[in-house]
Order: sequence, then structure tokens, then C-alpha cells
Amino acid sequence: MIERFYLKDYLSFKESELELNSGLVVFTGPSGSGKSILMNSILSSLGGASCEAALCESSVTWNINADDIGIENEEINVFKHIKKGNSRYFVNNQSLSKKSIGIVAADYLRHLSLKDFSDFENENLLSILDDRVGVKNKKVLKLKESYQKSFLEYQDVKRELQVIEEEEKKIVELKEFAAFEIKKIDDINPTTGEDEELSVIKKELSKKEKVLESLESAMEIFNHEHLVSSALDTLDAESAFFDDAMNELRAVFDSATERFSALEDLDIEEILNRIEEISGLKRRYGSIEEALEYKEQKKLELEKYENIEIARNDLEERYTKLSKEIETLANELSDLRLKALPDFESSLNSYLSHLYLRDADVTLQKREYKLHGQDELSIKLNSTELAKISTGEFNRLRLAILALKSELMSQNGGVLMLDEIDANLSGEESMSVAKVLRQLSKHFQIFVISHQPQLTSMGDQHFLVYKDGNISKTKELNFQERVDEIARIISGENISNEAKKFARELLEANNDN
Repeated sequence: MIERFYLKDYLSFKESELELNSGLVVFTGPSGSGKSILMNSILSSLGGASCEAALCESSVTWNINADDIGIENEEINVFKHIKKGNSRYFVNNQSLSKKSIGIVAADYLRHLSLKDFSDFENENLLSILDDRVGVKNKKVLKLKESYQKSFLEYQDVKRELQVIEEEEKKIVELKEFAAFEIKKIDDINPTTGEDEELSVIKKELSKKEKVLESLESAMEIFNHEHLVSSALDTLDAESAFFDDAMNELRAVFDSATERFSALEDLDIEEILNRIEEISGLKRRYGSIEEALEYKEQKKLELEKYENIEIARNDLEERYTKLSKEIETLANELSDLRLKALPDFESSLNSYLSHLYLRDADVTLQKREYKLHGQDELSIKLNSTELAKISTGEFNRLRLAILALKSELMSQNGGVLMLDEIDANLSGEESMSVAKVLRQLSKHFQIFVISHQPQLTSMGDQHFLVYKDGNISKTKELNFQERVDEIARIISGENISNEAKKFARELLEANNDN
């Protein structure tokens, strides 16, 4: 529920703070006092409307599920709209877009002044019908679970079959392409690190002649090695360091000579061609490692293509089995729903009668299999499509659907906001609407603007919206003040004793209920 609402600087309002209760919350007041402005500002704080208020803020007890947008749920969550140049929206002081705020609030807030068809979506209507089935037949819940489990598996198998069927259409081409790609890499048959080895060989080949020539000249040093040793002996100097150095130098020269001489056996043309092949492979696949990975992938694909007929046969067997399963389960579900449909229609029409609406025609037709079965539940008002009925009729029909749903609700359904739903109704009609709202208020916090004494008297909480000069203000009314306000609604500004008496009787009668 919305526990508190605060408004600052919006049109005729300077400041207003409401401490709100659960149940049916009624707003009354003279025309032009600011009731619709107040309602609009409450919606704006929750991303459901736009306004130019400096601040509108709602504190709610909703257990919001806002992980997707990174909001941490608090015991009391504060939704806020601030207008300072640009509009800014916050939840628990974290800035969000208006759209995100609206998405978070949409799970808990419904504005029934808009022609919103979500309450008439097939999934919602079937859920209400199934809840009524479940009262008499407990197996419906298990039946639905079994059906949905089989249906989801059926959908997966169907998708896999569709993929295979598409692949089979081009299977020959795919197999040829995979085999071609494998052969192309196998023909080159690269090994990991071969490109680096070839690069080293190419570099050494390019300087082979120069290196061997240099080595041959440098080896002259060994022809004079004995002269150095003799001189060191004459000087009585230690010659071990010189012997070690010469031995090390001889080893380096011998190794280099052996390495570069071995290149004589290599075919330079073959090396260059091999380098070009490896380079082409790398240009296409990125690296030798990636080329080899790609080859293995194509091998797996080729194996899959060769085994696709076996896989298709297995899937077709599963598909046939699951088709029979969901057909059986869906038919059982449909039978239970059909048996409960007359009671559903009768209860709905009972509410519609209280709301002074024509009877509704409720039908259940079999369509394609979906997650909630094969049934499509549709409602017409006296054979008229919902899209063609008036907004007033549409919203009262929504109330009847919500009332039907609320009969078996075990939790709070959120907030309903209604703008003058009893406008242009007779006193008797208004009382019928009020009774339906009273039932709904057991499961919803309902905000309603009313100009009728019957609905106003049903309120669990009553706020007067009035003007002090040009400034709009709000006030929560006590019992006697409610008597006076309802009397004003009945008789106008000149309140009669008869109006006060009738107002008191209305309030006392409804408080007793």
C-alpha cells in the first residue's frame, strides 16, 4: 500500500501531506478544489503520469522486485518525482528514468481511468477460472504443472526438429563445405609453432653465405693461438683464462658452422612456398591454432550431419509422445474449465448486475496449444466486443473481473486508482458500485474521487480537498466532519437537516457493515 504521500508546489497546491490507510480511500470536495490534480500527482510520483510539481513523493510498503535496475528493497520504499528544470525520478534516493519507475510500480499500481486490456488477457482470465476450479477439484494445480512441464519440453523438441528440418534442406551442401574446409587445412597440415620455426629458417637462409664467409675469416685466429700462449708463458702469466676463452669461441664457431652448413640441404623454394601456405592459413583463420580448432569444429559438424537422420528419428518419437501427452492433459484441463464456466459466468454477471451493466457472454474455445493450455476465454458485454463498449462500461467490467479474482485472493493486490467511477450514476447505481469496491478493498488499497454520497459513505478513510482562497488543501475527516461533507454532497452548500440526517444514517449503516 501507499503509506504516505507528500506534495509540494503543484498548481493550486503549496504543500500537502497524506497519511494513508489500507482499504477504500475516498477523496471528495467541491468542483475545482484540486482532487484530480492530487490524484495525478500521486500517479506522477510512481511514474504513471506527468506533472510540474516541485516534489511529489510516495512511501510504499511494496516488496519491490527491482534487481534488474539495481535497487535494494527497503522496509519502506520511497518513490519520488522532483521538478527543477528537468523532471527527475528516484527510488530510495537512487535516480532512475520515468520508464523504469513506471515498470517497477506497474506490478502494484493500476489506474482504472485508462482503457487497459491487461485484466482481460487470456492468461489472467484463465487464472481466475482455474482458481475457481481448484476450490472444488484440487487436482487442477497438479494437472496444470504437468501440462506446462510437458508443453515446455514439447516446444524445445519442436524447435530442435525445425532446426534439423532446415539443416536437412541444405545438408548436402553443408557436408560438402565441411569436408572441403577440413581437406583444405589437412592438405597444408600445419603444426603448432611451425610459422615461428619457418621464420627463423628464412632469416638464417638470408644471411647464410655472409655468416659462413665471416666464420671462415674469423677462424684464422686459431692459427695464431700458440703465439699468444707462448707470450703468456714468457711473461709467467696464467694462461688458463685464454685457453677457456678460445675453447668457448671454438665451440660457438663450430656450432654455427654446423647449423648454417645444414641449411645446404634445404630447398629454399620449398621453404618460401611453405611460408606462403602458412601465411595464407593465418590470413584466413588468424593463427595456426585457430585453423586447427576450426578443423576440429568442422569435423564435429560433419559427424553431426552424418548422424542427423538418427537424431531426427529420436526427436520425432519424442515429439509424437509429447504431442499425445499435452493433448491428453490439455483436454482434461479444458473439461474441468468447461464445467466451471457456467458458475464463472453467473458470478461475473452477478457483479455486473450490481454495477448496472448488461450480462456478459463468456465463451471458452480451443485454440493452438500454449503454456496455459489450449483454451481461449473471451468476454463480450451483451454480444459487444470489449473494444467497442464505452469507457465507463469497460471500467465497471474491469471492476467485476477484479472482484471475481479477489474472491480467492490470499494476498494484497496492490493499489487501484479510480477517477469519479460513480459519475453520472443514480444513487442506487452508485451504492452498487460502492459495494463492489468495498469487497475489493479487502485485497486492494483503492483511491477514488467521488461526487456521490453512497460511495463516499463506504470509505475506510475520507479526505476532503478544498480551497482556502486560491490554495488547495487536504484534510482527513473524522466521523462528524464526514457527516457534514456527505450532507454537502447531498444538498449543496446550503446543508439541510434532512441531508445531515441521511448522511449520518448512511455512515452508520456502512460502518456497521
